Amino acid sequence: MHFGGAYEDEIIGKAYDGRLMYRFVRYVLPYRWVAVAALCLLPLSAAARLAQPWLMKTAIDEYIVAGRMEGLPLVAAGFLALILAEALITFVEVCLLQYLGQKVMFDLRMELFGHVQRLPVSFFDRTPTGSLVTRLTSDVEVLGEMFAAGIITVVGDILFLAGIVGVMLWINLKLSLVTFAVLPVLIWVAFTFRIKMRRAFREVRARLANLNTFLAETIGGMAVVQLFNRQELERREFSRLNAGYRDANLPVITWDASLYALVETLSSVAVGLIVWYGGGEIVSGALTFGALVAFIQYIEKFFAPIRDLSAKYSIMQGAMAALERIFNLLDMEKDVSPSPRPSAEGVSGEGGFPVDTISFHDVWFAYKDEEYVLKGIDLTLRRGEKVALVGETGGGKTTVTRLLSRFYDVTRGSICFDGTDIRELPLPELRRRIGVVLQEPYLFTGTIGFNISLGDEKAARRIKEAARLVGADRFIEALPKGYDEEVRERGVNLSAGERQLISFARAVAFDPEILVLDEATSSVDSESERLIQEGLRALMAGRTSLVVAHRLSTVRDADRIAVIHRGEKAEEGTHRDLLAAGGLYARLYQLQFRGQEDT
Repeated sequence: MHFGGAYEDEIIGKAYDGRLMYRFVRYVLPYRWVAVAALCLLPLSAAARLAQPWLMKTAIDEYIVAGRMEGLPLVAAGFLALILAEALITFVEVCLLQYLGQKVMFDLRMELFGHVQRLPVSFFDRTPTGSLVTRLTSDVEVLGEMFAAGIITVVGDILFLAGIVGVMLWINLKLSLVTFAVLPVLIWVAFTFRIKMRRAFREVRARLANLNTFLAETIGGMAVVQLFNRQELERREFSRLNAGYRDANLPVITWDASLYALVETLSSVAVGLIVWYGGGEIVSGALTFGALVAFIQYIEKFFAPIRDLSAKYSIMQGAMAALERIFNLLDMEKDVSPSPRPSAEGVSGEGGFPVDTISFHDVWFAYKDEEYVLKGIDLTLRRGEKVALVGETGGGKTTVTRLLSRFYDVTRGSICFDGTDIRELPLPELRRRIGVVLQEPYLFTGTIGFNISLGDEKAARRIKEAARLVGADRFIEALPKGYDEEVRERGVNLSAGERQLISFARAVAFDPEILVLDEATSSVDSESERLIQEGLRALMAGRTSLVVAHRLSTVRDADRIAVIHRGEKAEEGTHRDLLAAGGLYARLYQLQFRGQEDT
């Protein structure tokens, strides 16, 4: 199964970690006035509920049993007023808590998204997209459910329960003690279920992330799935993951239902104890009938918030599992910060002096442990030069460009701008100087103009000029809306060549000092490539260019060509010199052009 090993989301963490809620409180503090307002309403709500059975006792003992009907309407009106007051207070509480929850979710999502944007590329190479989407959407949404369920009202429930205990003890001590005989069993049930439900909810969050990851991958590659008739295989894989998510939810449902049923059972047992013992007290004259009715109402009200607490506890467990995953993401290290040491003059600050020399000094790099993909690379690019990297697939050419942009940091050695290690430069400054065109261009949903400028004001002023320079203006201006033509997800309404031309125009619009082209013409036809090469000659004028190419015909005019073979620089020189040397480059050139002649 292609999905099982690579994308299974890890289930981590302790059964309970109080630090999660401590960290979460930081997001609530900016809106503490809302929380305080909700807290202030809790005693009022508790008082309104506590007074209702007491009024019922008064109505029965002092008016109904005594046969005094003249004061009964006033008591009934008071009872109705208490019900209305409770409803109004509850309405305001829910509105405040929902408002608080939405504010907290907004802030948390913003922080998560900002943090994800600053994570190193290596993180995205090993982390499925669906897992990240789950954390930013459904995991955060669970926290909203926590507020909607009334996490703050738990405080009110506790106050209410304490009030009931106090009132019942005051009315009749012995009957209260008999009634509360079920509490030890209730406490044991709550503590027993806590750990089991926590584990179950953690499993649910992990399985949901797996399901979302698979869906994102499969839907994104649906054309490949259909072309290779893989529908049935993908359906079986989805069935496996969907069943895993379903099965993970079953223990949650079981424990939640069991907890609710046990609380309901204990409530009925408590009522039965009241009727049994309270009935005898009424016969002996030690208890009034109104007090017995009040006791029954109080015990029902006592177990009602406990039943709610069981539901709230389920939501809290889901929220704790979500917080565990969210904070795990926030704890991921961002892109490494530059050294606090001042950068050398000429390479610092926006609009600083151009870089005269880019030097790779004995660069070694491994994606994993000691499995080096680059070994002792020495390479120098001088200002305005066009240097090409060629060699077999997987030899390490693209890795060189990724190190230059600091998507990864070198394992050993250094890359320097005019003698200053690029690790000492702020990342925004470094990347502002470099324009990159990848083999597989990425377009965003929006207009063609936006995809060229990416919303940058300076780049927006050069959109048409950039498109004209690379020859993209011909097909763009032929579209019904021109530069305002909408681009669908990943540019599916454009051809591969058109998407690549847009990515070329994007690089030109940002006017980079250093240009990196990674197999940039592999997706365009020969005619488009010829036009692009014309535009690139103008683009590269005065710019330092590093070009990765498999088509050797595109790099014959490079100032120097470096042959990367099995992670090492095997040869370096001009096209003419390397052909004359009869080495690796000459053999690659002969094989490539012999193949073209044969076809």
